[in-house]
Amino acid sequence: MRYIDFDKGAGPESLKISETDTPAIASGQVLVKVHAFGVNRADTLQRQGKYPPPPGESDILGLEVSAVVTDVADDVTQWRTGDKVCGLVAGGGYAEYVAVNARHLMPVPQSMSLTHAAGLTEVFLTAWQALFTIGNLQPQDKALIHAGASGVGLAALQLCKLKGIATVTTASSEDKLSQCSDMGANLTINYKEQDFAAVLKDTWPEGVNFVLDFVAGDYLNRNLKVLAQDGHIVYLAMLAGRFADKLDMALMLGKRARIQGSTLRNRSDAYKADLIRDFCEHGLPGFDDGTLTVNVDTVLPVEDVATAHARLEANDSRGKIIVEW
Repeated sequence: MRYIDFDKGAGPESLKISETDTPAIASGQVLVKVHAFGVNRADTLQRQGKYPPPPGESDILGLEVSAVVTDVADDVTQWRTGDKVCGLVAGGGYAEYVAVNARHLMPVPQSMSLTHAAGLTEVFLTAWQALFTIGNLQPQDKALIHAGASGVGLAALQLCKLKGIATVTTASSEDKLSQCSDMGANLTINYKEQDFAAVLKDTWPEGVNFVLDFVAGDYLNRNLKVLAQDGHIVYLAMLAGRFADKLDMALMLGKRARIQGSTLRNRSDAYKADLIRDFCEHGLPGFDDGTLTVNVDTVLPVEDVATAHARLEANDSRGKIIVEW
């Protein structure tokens, strides 16, 4: 099969099409022929040598695919050859075929193309996990979503709207903020022109129950300032660097705040299966009734995968970049 190879530590231009053996399936797995894959920051970090795959997983890049089932292990009953699926892989998504845990797949919504389904899994499951599995957000709560025009940010805004949760979001341009409003944001803030903490203190003085942050850096204490008592801050990335503000312990204690980091890739198979089952029951139907949508920035042919990485690293995207075989 063909797959996308790379030189560890090199730039996007090192991505190239190579050949390797098609993977064999083990108990509990299915083999799928990949139609398209979503491009994620974790992929660019792995290429840079900063985010190795979990032990025992494929060294090939790629965390999410849309595909057609081509082979099924004897103990798998929920999928059949020919089924259109999308799902999580811990590695191996940048290939023509990948062996996947059968419980980590979802049916492609009837209203969605197989190509667009490649951008569904990672962002919506990451957002669902942060908002509801970890954050336990409830209807009538308020949430601050940073990087609102990112793939996860746009998914989080839609899911909050679905569940009756008011949202404020930050982004870097009026175009991005307009897209956030279209996805359900109640209040938008251009972080390049305004201090989000000052705006929120004036607009929502009662604070927010939840903050979803990809930035860290000097956002840490400002997040605490706008957090309501017993609120929760979840960190998914550190775009401003590995180290953040000196933590204001008085703020954290006074708010009884919870500050938590989260990942998805290195969670256990059972955790991922439970998360997917919960999302399939309570979130996935939203795609067929039009409540939820995958925000696709660009669809590129596999020969242009380097462009996908370069654009993501330059923050030059709104929503998902998808690559097709």
